[in-house]
Amino acid sequence: MNPQHMPLFCDIELAERIERAEAQLITKGSEAAHRRKGDGTGFLKPMSGGVAAFAEDDSPLNKVAGIGFGGVPDAAALDEIEHAFADRGAPVLVELAHLADPAIGALLTERGYRLTSYENVLGLPLAGEYARVEPDGIDVRPSGDEEFERWLEVVVDGFAHPDTQGVPSHEEFPYEAVAAAVRDLVSAAGMRRYSALRDGTVVGGASFRTAEGVAQLTGAATAPGHRRRGVQTALLTARLADAAASGCDIAVITTQPGSKSQENAQRQGFHFLYTRAVLMKQS
Repeated sequence: MNPQHMPLFCDIELAERIERAEAQLITKGSEAAHRRKGDGTGFLKPMSGGVAAFAEDDSPLNKVAGIGFGGVPDAAALDEIEHAFADRGAPVLVELAHLADPAIGALLTERGYRLTSYENVLGLPLAGEYARVEPDGIDVRPSGDEEFERWLEVVVDGFAHPDTQGVPSHEEFPYEAVAAAVRDLVSAAGMRRYSALRDGTVVGGASFRTAEGVAQLTGAATAPGHRRRGVQTALLTARLADAAASGCDIAVITTQPGSKSQENAQRQGFHFLYTRAVLMKQS
């Protein structure tokens, strides 16, 4: 087999690095929400190499992320986290990579957590220069502050209308909560934003951030009336080119299993790395 077409192998070390970047992302967004709200209701608690985060009511940042590579949490730590979410009327959502310590999944199941869904993490090695692809009529550029509101509208609207192909998403959040979370992530997590224009109008938006050599591709969306025209490909290749130029050795993207987003990513050379199981315990 041609080495260029060899599947990217994800060992525990790589998964840990990606999950650590994810925990950092959730932490930074949650910290921004806490500063914005200023009411003391949010929290961040370290857990098993990851973090348990509550940003604000109904936020998509409310979760336990990045765990499983720093030991198995004890009963007291889990009690504290479960009580903290319950005090805020929120369920505990745990995203657990299948390469994490398997004892954690068994422990959570014993405590009454139930499996609700999965999400896939895909990766692409970055080496040398990466070519940008811009279909006719589509122009991708860094997104300036003057068009932030339009960029935000496109990205949040895309989140509200996810893929219909593949396994449905378990996530449903109010529009305002998603918009607030995206604002917080942009302000605090070092996001680089991109807009896709068609006939001078912003019709797509995307972002990425870097951490420990990992380029996390986040927030890509296309306005419904402009889909199937190559906007996502243009946004993806622009971010990959800049991520490679910034020194990242791998780009990662999270998708719903069997979704159009996963299909598009794999067409661009992304490899399946691992699955996260999403487990929930009601307060």
